Amino acid sequence: MTNFYSFHGTVTMISDFQGNGRADGCFKFFTVENDTGSIVNFVVSPTTYFVDHAMVSVGDRVTGYYDGDAPAILIYPPQFPALVMVKENQNQNVKVSFFNNQLVSSDGQLQLNISQFTPLVLTNGQAFTGDLGNRDLIVVYGPTTKSIPAQATPYWVIVLCKSL
Repeated sequence: MTNFYSFHGTVTMISDFQGNGRADGCFKFFTVENDTGSIVNFVVSPTTYFVDHAMVSVGDRVTGYYDGDAPAILIYPPQFPALVMVKENQNQNVKVSFFNNQLVSSDGQLQLNISQFTPLVLTNGQAFTGDLGNRDLIVVYGPTTKSIPAQATPYWVIVLCKSL
């Protein structure tokens, strides 16, 4: 179970990440500023999952997700390894969270109603055939109920499996 934290804002700079001898262009540094002027720097690696495989540019509105329990260096602005990046899209909502065996998110705000037509995929695009309960998921969805927790039938679900 990953304790996902997020930061939402506008990308103000994208550059190659030079830390730890990584000057080969495979790692990027995204500077994101929110509406109140707070800044977070995300280290984007080849394993960072971009929802919709979206290409992000300076000026785009994004939400970056990182592991809130992972150690972080104490600098300002804060710098986190990005696990998931979501480019803002008016036509869909995205939730990145641990979902329990009842398919309720760890913050208790969203419950999933999976239909037989909901695509369930792995980050590599292949079909997921296991049980969705008690997993870290990226859920892409539209309208929800006004209940607590809100309920939604996802457009699709991406399963974040743990690496070996």
